Amino acid sequence: MSGENTKEEAKLENSVINRDKVIIKTSIIGIIANIFLASFKAFIGIVSNSIAVTLDAVNNLSDALSSVITIVGTKLAGKFPDKKHPMGYGRIEYLSAMMVSGIVLYAGITSVVESVKKIIWPEKADYSTTSLLIIAVAVLVKIVLGFYVKKKGEEVNSAALVASGADASFDAILSASVLASALVFIFTGISLEAYVGAIIAIIIVKSGVEMMIETLNDILGQRLDNETTMKIKEIVKSEEGVYGAYDLIISNYGPNKNYGSVHMELPDNMTVDQVDVITRRVQAKVFKQTGVILTGVGVYAYNTKDDEAARLRNEVQNIVLSHEWALQMHGFFVDLVKKSIRFDLVFSFDIKFSEGLKIVNDELSEKFPGYSFFITPDIDASDLE
Repeated sequence: MSGENTKEEAKLENSVINRDKVIIKTSIIGIIANIFLASFKAFIGIVSNSIAVTLDAVNNLSDALSSVITIVGTKLAGKFPDKKHPMGYGRIEYLSAMMVSGIVLYAGITSVVESVKKIIWPEKADYSTTSLLIIAVAVLVKIVLGFYVKKKGEEVNSAALVASGADASFDAILSASVLASALVFIFTGISLEAYVGAIIAIIIVKSGVEMMIETLNDILGQRLDNETTMKIKEIVKSEEGVYGAYDLIISNYGPNKNYGSVHMELPDNMTVDQVDVITRRVQAKVFKQTGVILTGVGVYAYNTKDDEAARLRNEVQNIVLSHEWALQMHGFFVDLVKKSIRFDLVFSFDIKFSEGLKIVNDELSEKFPGYSFFITPDIDASDLE
């Protein structure tokens, strides 16, 4: 079993290294493309006195800077775990994403200010055929770049690259709007420059805010996708003798770096060595099939020796789950001699633990006088609701 784990760990390490290479290579391509586009657009914007083109150039420059930060963040996040940070440095990617969103937000606010100035004190733009051709080429470059970066991001599960690709595709639309406003001015004499610049600026601000919110959600911690949580539970429950899988908690320490714990419900006549075999097998299977490392596997005992215990379980469950805010009951065990019952109760977010516990405890005490109840409040990382 240890040899199998070593092979899987080596595979995971190689995939991480390849992922970093793809992110860095793709980001470098993005930097080169955006610097060229920013240079050409800035020149055209200054020569033609176009605020919209100039702001579009600023947007390209911020995209290039974002790619630089993505590279630095990826390199730092790839550092090996050490004594000070035993879970590694993967979350640095989220901090670098926060910096990128800050840059985008700053660029957008600055652009809004400049656009408003141009609306109040307008200046006539002057386009040449060459400048229009360069803008048109820039639109095509951004379309290709956006498709390429987003595709690579999806291949290596990099939210930063996917976002950059989507942003590049969106930039192509913005550049096309700049080109359209230039053509409108040439053929009609109506100047929409400042207004198009303002729209671009507002869109940049919106993009920066959305990026910041998404990054904050990653830092605070989000549910793992329901498909993965269900798969992990199915793997656990597929083991012979396992009645159920509960209390799955996943902690994220960076992209593709997930550590978790889970409880298995096992019959009360199982020996410790049998439990140990199942635990190790579950950990190996979950890691191989999902990449999640189960650092802890707890055990609930399931009554198998008495029909009275089964009857009590059914009655207690009917009472508890009659409430909408009681999502699940598990880990049930009854000691008929000591007259004690213990179980975990999964609450929804619609009720406080203390309030729900009092309601359930009062109802059960009335129904089963003489019994002591030990109820553990719980939440579930998978979407029970």
